[in-house]
Amino acid sequence: MQVVLSTYFRRNRWLAAAFIAFLTPGLMSQLCFAQQDCAKLTAMTLTDAKITSAELVPAAVDKTPSLLGLPQELTLPAYCRVQAMATPTPDSQIKFELWLPTEDWNGEYLQLGNGGLAGSINVVALKEPLSHHFAVAATDDGHQGAGTDGSWALGHPEKIIDFGYRAVHLTNVHSREIIAAFYHHPERYAYFNGCSEGGREAIMEAQRFPTDFNGILAGSPAHAWLDVMADFAWNSQALLKDPASYIPEAKRPAIEKAALTACGTQQGVSDPFIKDPQSCRFDPSVLLCKSGDSNDCLTDPQLTALKKIYSGAKTPAGKSISSGYEAGAEAEPGPPGISYASYIYGPAPNASLALIFSSSFYGNFVLDQPKFSSLNLDFDKDITLADKKLGGVLNATNPDLRAFKAHGGKLIQYHGWYDGSPAPLQSVDYFLDVTHKMGGEAKVLSFYRLFMAPGMMHCALGPGPNAFGDMVDSSHAGDPARDIFAALRHWVEDGTAPEQIIATKYMHDLPTQPVIMTRPLCPYPQQAIWDQKGDTNQASNWACKATPSK
Repeated sequence: MQVVLSTYFRRNRWLAAAFIAFLTPGLMSQLCFAQQDCAKLTAMTLTDAKITSAELVPAAVDKTPSLLGLPQELTLPAYCRVQAMATPTPDSQIKFELWLPTEDWNGEYLQLGNGGLAGSINVVALKEPLSHHFAVAATDDGHQGAGTDGSWALGHPEKIIDFGYRAVHLTNVHSREIIAAFYHHPERYAYFNGCSEGGREAIMEAQRFPTDFNGILAGSPAHAWLDVMADFAWNSQALLKDPASYIPEAKRPAIEKAALTACGTQQGVSDPFIKDPQSCRFDPSVLLCKSGDSNDCLTDPQLTALKKIYSGAKTPAGKSISSGYEAGAEAEPGPPGISYASYIYGPAPNASLALIFSSSFYGNFVLDQPKFSSLNLDFDKDITLADKKLGGVLNATNPDLRAFKAHGGKLIQYHGWYDGSPAPLQSVDYFLDVTHKMGGEAKVLSFYRLFMAPGMMHCALGPGPNAFGDMVDSSHAGDPARDIFAALRHWVEDGTAPEQIIATKYMHDLPTQPVIMTRPLCPYPQQAIWDQKGDTNQASNWACKATPSK
């Protein structure tokens, strides 16, 4: 009743005062149902879980900066803030939060993914979906700690399972139970949205728990988790095992310039990024110093390190373990956790995210050596041990999505070609694996689409058009042509598959600044093709078309 009345009074405010003056005590108590029902949730019985707190939070205008630190102003409705903990095993403590709007709920449930090694609930991320009246939830994945800290995993195999898949699934199960109890009916649709580790969680859900969600958005997914960690260790060894191999920041612009000289012009269009890395034939040997060392060239050890980064991790026998990284973003600025350089090179030797993550992972998850450095990783026995011990828990590489498709689920995946965390080709390889497993491209495109973003780094930013909803630009929220999450909802609820997503490049990557360029992102394997006559900075002059097999 309170939901209906509050909506009515916002449209007819002149009646509000008179109505309240004539309320009987009984009717007034009904208007307080939201607060009462919220508080009563603490008495709700859940299997191996308990609601620890449920409080009504009043409506407010929130000016907390976005996840990328961008200014934003959100109008948050009043909501019931539920805090809970699931304990499926004696060693499990899976904390999660569920925010339930008490007015104008849109009838939908949205669950958000994590980043890094998780370890906290990002309440800032919950605010934007709440402002659009979603019931929204997130979990800490079953442990507390910094996103690069894996010490919680040492000696705790159940916590690793919680991190691998159980925490996300149980957050879904319990949140939907609470939603049904609070609103007295279930949600109409359930969605998941995550990038990086959250992207891995997203794809894991489609594979392992295919009925949890109607629609899943997986960004820059670390779904091939063990391959990502192998790549991190491989890059670290390439740059740091021999101190002479490290490529300092002053030399990276020369690498980027050489890559753009080779591949920055494609289809007759010159861009400050490489549109199609798969057709790029850049040989970094052109950078070899010929007349002494300088910032314009690479020494032989540095060139060897760079080639290893591009090639991807290999066993001592030369067998490929994973995909390598793409050239062209070596000098691009960006915050840690987003920029290409922060993962691969770091601000200084021994400070890259690749080294930090991989050392923490192998030391605490695999080898039970908390002070281990991945500079000492054995790419034969240690890689084999990691796969045997954790492949079935952490990898989300199963290409069999038949159950998800049968459920009517829709999956959209996106990945920046300039990602320095999960190698971009890992997303392409997974899409091709699913295509092969499930009988061809046409069948797969009916429920699963991959959008590769030229010039975008990890989840966001980069020299290419990188704003298409989510972290960078929420100004087009709800527009399926420009907001990839809105495109997912449109596909699930209206049956219209996205044929393209318009991405925008803003000056300084600030949505408040002028637009530099718009381009369509296309469902793989299609690519954006210029019409050969219009302004190349306008998306309307590009079309998504099939290209010859590579």
